[in-house]
Amino acid sequence: MKIIILGAGQVGTTLALNLEGEDNDITLIDTDSKRLRDIQDHLDLRTIVGHGAYPDVLYNAGIEDADMLVAVTNSDEVNMIACQIAHSLYQTPTKIARIRSPNYHNKDIIFKDNHIPVDVVISPEKLVTQYITRLIENPGAFQVLDFAEGKVRLVAVRAYYGGPLVGNALSELKHHLPNVDSRVAAIFRRGAPIVPTGHTIIEADDEVFFLAAKKHIRSVMSELQRLEKNYTRVMIAGGGNIGEGLAKALESKMQVKIIERSPERAQELADVLHDTLVLQGDVSDEDMLKDENIGDFDLFIAVTNDDEANIMSALLAKKLGVRKTMVLINRTAYVDLIQGHQIDIAISPQQVTIGSLLKHIRRGLVSNVYSLRRGAAEAIEAVAKGNEQSSLVVGRTIGELPLPPGTSIGAIVRDDQVLIAHENIIIRENDHVVLFMVDKAYIHDVERLFQVNVTYF
Repeated sequence: MKIIILGAGQVGTTLALNLEGEDNDITLIDTDSKRLRDIQDHLDLRTIVGHGAYPDVLYNAGIEDADMLVAVTNSDEVNMIACQIAHSLYQTPTKIARIRSPNYHNKDIIFKDNHIPVDVVISPEKLVTQYITRLIENPGAFQVLDFAEGKVRLVAVRAYYGGPLVGNALSELKHHLPNVDSRVAAIFRRGAPIVPTGHTIIEADDEVFFLAAKKHIRSVMSELQRLEKNYTRVMIAGGGNIGEGLAKALESKMQVKIIERSPERAQELADVLHDTLVLQGDVSDEDMLKDENIGDFDLFIAVTNDDEANIMSALLAKKLGVRKTMVLINRTAYVDLIQGHQIDIAISPQQVTIGSLLKHIRRGLVSNVYSLRRGAAEAIEAVAKGNEQSSLVVGRTIGELPLPPGTSIGAIVRDDQVLIAHENIIIRENDHVVLFMVDKAYIHDVERLFQVNVTYF
């Protein structure tokens, strides 16, 4: 696939990194020549220095025969104009744009061919807000991903002493929870993947990824660690789009305070948030945190635009007694360094966003993609189409499928029914199949598996 990426920021670079080596022809456009040189030193792709909304720059990048334009600069307007140019002058088949401002959201009529021709709108702030909200709903998890519109979830937890399954074989899970169907999709031990079997012994500090219906998540988590109490008091550091979105999502369910440095922005938040206490001040002000009794709060979430401010304010909140901390980190290299110590959960907006981009790029009938462990692994939701003659999966049992190494099927969603994967389950047309891949090198094998012979159509 020939893909032009506009914007060499964190999202554009992360996308290029995820697509490299997957038989894609990638061109990256940015106005920063030094940044492009640095990227080209590490990635095998073509770069062009220029303004991505200019027709000549897009032409030089090969837009005439490109399959897709992904516009992810920091400017919503540049992204929209680039899509307009690609559509009007070059009839580019697929145009994806990052749109950050909520003022453009919920205005679907804007993004039509006869208006602004954007095929897919990606909002990182909205995606991150939803991601953090799921984590808050599941205390103790460090990743919670929805499949089939939330009917089944992939949850990542760290196993701790005190969990009944720790020190025991995975096969014991069924004996402990006879009425709960779940599947452990993968285990990462000291950073290395383990393909789980019934004989696998769960060790303390294992990262365990399991699939289960939404209603069973807490039961399975209780086998791997002592269940944490639900959060009832939350403090948010940073009143940008993410902070505002979180406050709106949480304020009807729990006590919420939000800290914003800008007096003007603090006033705007006070006008739109009805049950949230808005504080104007510095998120790293120790006296302010003490005055607001941070030690009585269950959760401190730092979501400013400054990584260092997020880290330092969360460390300070932890020192002052807050139960848990979540921190937004734009520099991906920081995430592994800080997570799991005083910082309980570090969130990379690039990794949250990348899945929404990948699901529109992956071949085959892929409806959801999530990047895991900083892009090393992926969870995929694919839809089975066709019949026994036109499809490699329809009419076959899970045990008969030629899955590539390190790939496993975790669950099948059939209408409203969640079927945790077992070898004798026969896949039917329109089943949503949830797969876990510990080695992304085999992604094209999975894509081909779910492609349908053209005679079917």
